[in-house]
Amino acid sequence: MKLITYRKQNSAVLTGVVIEDRILDVSAWLAALPVSEETHRQTAAAGIRPAASGIMRWLQSGSFAIAALQRHVQLALKDPALTWDMLADVQLYAPVPRPGKIIGVGRNYADHAKETGVAPFEHPRIIFKASSSVTAPGAPVPRPELVTKLDFEVELAVVIGGYGRNVPEAKALSLVAGYTILNDLSAREFQLDTSPPQTTFAKSMDGFAPMGPWIVTRDEIPDPQTLEVSTWLNGSRMQHGYTADMLFPVATLIAYISQYMTLEPGDIISTGTPAGIGAFRQPPQYLEPGDQLRFEVTGVGTMEHRIV
Repeated sequence: MKLITYRKQNSAVLTGVVIEDRILDVSAWLAALPVSEETHRQTAAAGIRPAASGIMRWLQSGSFAIAALQRHVQLALKDPALTWDMLADVQLYAPVPRPGKIIGVGRNYADHAKETGVAPFEHPRIIFKASSSVTAPGAPVPRPELVTKLDFEVELAVVIGGYGRNVPEAKALSLVAGYTILNDLSAREFQLDTSPPQTTFAKSMDGFAPMGPWIVTRDEIPDPQTLEVSTWLNGSRMQHGYTADMLFPVATLIAYISQYMTLEPGDIISTGTPAGIGAFRQPPQYLEPGDQLRFEVTGVGTMEHRIV
């Protein structure tokens, strides 16, 4: 299944399941969906309330979320009075518009590590992006006035669908709700030209995490290490790689990170990028206003946006 966060003309923000070019609105069903006991415990301990609606409500409903949604969709499709929204007519948002945390992984592809001139890391290099950097698929991203070294990174993004601490690697993928695409935009002057590097700042400016267009549920991608990832800039392919070449696969990342912090529903793990980014090209090729970007991950889909 493909889940989206969207708005149609004069409507509230909605949640839908995409079926070909149509959208089944599941917003009311999600709002009535009970959250898990673990969600009640965790949110009470944090002094917050569970999500009232939307994809976060679904993510907080527990391990049966995918199966429950599948059953609802199957029943809805039998209703002769069923109405649809059309995908071409709506405004998309990032599927998880405000993740709890975005955990990035630096130099997680061997070819990218090689182009940066460093040996592969012994353990994952963890980087964070602020949740406020998330923006919609297709949304124009302004290049900050003082940034001249804006760069792109196509990444498979993992959407966490439960609470996990000290998760064994063999069970790690059961914590995944699904997958999406994230462009890990970075202001390289703050990451590469300053001492000490300000990597989190370089990756957390407004609009620096275009994400989408949807979440593809994990049942449709049983092995995330079998995917192909690509970036096109103004029609030319700049990056091309395979998730099989990750130094630390998705399950390894979940197990490693969860040793140190609890993963929560709606968290995003952005799993790294293959070679071909602008900073290490000869000469470097940074993004300029007017540039058009397209990102593709097989099994997930395509996301586009432009720089303004």
